[in-house]
Amino acid sequence: MKTLGSFLAVAVGTGIAVAAISQSGAQSTETIRQYQFAVSGDGYELVMREVPRPAVGPGEVLVRVHATSLNRRDWYILNESIGDRGLDYTDNIPLSDGAGEVIAVGERVTEFQVGDRVVSTFFTDWVDGKRNAAVRPSARGAGPGTGGMLSEMIVTTPRALVPIPQYLSYEEAATLPCAGVTAWNGLFTQGNLQPGDFVLLEGTGGVSSFGLIFAAAAGARPIITSSSNEKLARARELGAVGTVNYRENEDWQVEVRALTNDYGVDHVLEIGGRDTLAKALESLAFEGHVALIGGVTGAAPPIPVGALMGRGATVSGIYVGSRADFEAMNAFMEEHRIRPVIDRVFSFEQAQEAYDLMGNGSFMGKIVIAI
Repeated sequence: MKTLGSFLAVAVGTGIAVAAISQSGAQSTETIRQYQFAVSGDGYELVMREVPRPAVGPGEVLVRVHATSLNRRDWYILNESIGDRGLDYTDNIPLSDGAGEVIAVGERVTEFQVGDRVVSTFFTDWVDGKRNAAVRPSARGAGPGTGGMLSEMIVTTPRALVPIPQYLSYEEAATLPCAGVTAWNGLFTQGNLQPGDFVLLEGTGGVSSFGLIFAAAAGARPIITSSSNEKLARARELGAVGTVNYRENEDWQVEVRALTNDYGVDHVLEIGGRDTLAKALESLAFEGHVALIGGVTGAAPPIPVGALMGRGATVSGIYVGSRADFEAMNAFMEEHRIRPVIDRVFSFEQAQEAYDLMGNGSFMGKIVIAI
């Protein structure tokens, strides 16, 4: 991993503070390396390119990225056919999640200074309050104008960054923007999780792993499913009060209810979609809450309204969360000294291998790429 130089320089008359960079064996200091999507057949491939070093302008921040992490969304963007998307990702920088060090700030920037450790927000324009139509296009790594984090440096606005909790490494911080904030929003912002609540978590990927450690830290009672007994054993070490192997038990919802003495679960982080939603609803307690997050097994079927009304249940569609959610989550993590679950850290040159691991599903928690 490359390191920052030890000295600072101030560009006289520009109002821009700059940290000089020393990169032994790296390319010219006028250029950086970054990955971009390139068309390959009816889909995309990852291509590492050398591009001009970005310049910081007024109201902007230049970040030397040290680590990024993958989400299921990133694998879909790379591997689904172009015709299925309706969006053109050609030449776009992948990945929404990344952490690094501020190495330059433009005029009028007061929120950060050179040397600050920062992590990206998933949405560059969702600061607080309710999401609106203008927020969705600002998701990082998903189209023109929303450059991702798989780059040695990025330029962004202060509102699209938050400080890294002091005790976390760059690799740990890089796991937070999508999966961490999604789990936080589903359980706390929308779900109002309380101590003693039962929480159902599907699988042991990023969102579910964050949901597990958040619920346990809050004094709730997490129950988690997986097809791997090894992962379930690890989940119990992280605070799960109940585990179910859904491959060995097709009617896993029955076992989930049994683990709650037939009370049911108060919260579900629903990431499975087609193969899990109906069973998750059967697991639900009266007045329970379902956070609809993803469709790993395919698009979810229509929600049976009668089943929800009969239980007095509520459903929230979750698409990550705001910068305010991120800050609230970080405060909670600092209070409880929570550390993310990282399965493996790849080098910058191994980006494709990281995507391959995401695709085969044999990981637990988060997959990180160090830069």
